[in-house]
Amino acid sequence: MVMNVKGYAALAVKEDLVPHSFVRRDPREDDVVIDILYSGVCHSDIHNAYNDWGSAKYPMVPGHEIIGRVVHVGKSVTKFAVGDLAGVGCMVDSCQHCSACKQGLEQYCEEGNTLTYNDIDRHDGLPTFGGYSDKIVVTEKFVVKVPEGIDLRGAAPLLCAGITTWSPLRHWQVGEGSKVAVVGLGGLGHMAIKLANALGAEVTLFTRSPGKEADARRLGASHVVLSTDPEQMKAAANQFDLIIDTVPYVHDLNPYIPTLALSGTLVLVGYLGALDPFLNTVPLILGRKSVAGSVIGGIAETQEMLDFCGQHGITADVEVINIQDINNAWQRMLKSDVKYRFVIDIASLK
Repeated sequence: MVMNVKGYAALAVKEDLVPHSFVRRDPREDDVVIDILYSGVCHSDIHNAYNDWGSAKYPMVPGHEIIGRVVHVGKSVTKFAVGDLAGVGCMVDSCQHCSACKQGLEQYCEEGNTLTYNDIDRHDGLPTFGGYSDKIVVTEKFVVKVPEGIDLRGAAPLLCAGITTWSPLRHWQVGEGSKVAVVGLGGLGHMAIKLANALGAEVTLFTRSPGKEADARRLGASHVVLSTDPEQMKAAANQFDLIIDTVPYVHDLNPYIPTLALSGTLVLVGYLGALDPFLNTVPLILGRKSVAGSVIGGIAETQEMLDFCGQHGITADVEVINIQDINNAWQRMLKSDVKYRFVIDIASLK
């Protein structure tokens, strides 16, 4: 079964994406073949293609927020049938036997999970290619069911932005009566607000931009704190059980720690790398407060999140584009000129 696929790829560092044809692997017995309908555009797509993290493999077909329809199932597949709506997120495999995988936390696989793109298949050694394409082949263990009736365009970013914020909300047991703050209102931040609000939390947005209050309240925030205003920050002291920090660049965490309640946690979901300046441990020690990190979620957790979003009518706020506009979209995304996620209509590839 030769599978010729059309897509868009980065062929070299910091070059524009261009049309690219390639061949997907022959489906294995446990594989699902998906016709891709929509692919979300994540900031990490740019980081990878620009080799910001030093691991770029070219040609690179980005995209790990994938919504599509099943067109073929291997003979050992039991969860999916032809015609089902399906989703694929940031990873397509893991070792399946380490401590993390046995707990359903494949994102923390001790041998390293296999990423949806810019990685190497652990079985056949072939490169993985992502959702900026018209078809994908994935083992059924790493495919999730998309609820019927959900807006498919807005559902695509749930596979990364949604699960990245859902996982810490669930891990720190956010629910009725919880007080949650979100730092930054972008692709991750707007999903954190929606999900925390739907779980019953009282949500506050920390922002450096005074003009974001109306949008934050529309998304579900009850309060907005201007983080550059010392008086507002002082008034927010000792409040939050959980702060979800979505900022994707180097920034100072110290102003936010005093706003945590006793035993509260600030969890980083947006930035990879060293932080500067150094973290002041005094408020941590005196309030049993924590700084933690979190990345996406396991497959079971991702399915839980999708089902929750289906039940509550939650999707990302998106701007749908044709794939021919992807390079312009990337430049706009670098300027934060999108509310709040670009999604590619893969029909534009046909």
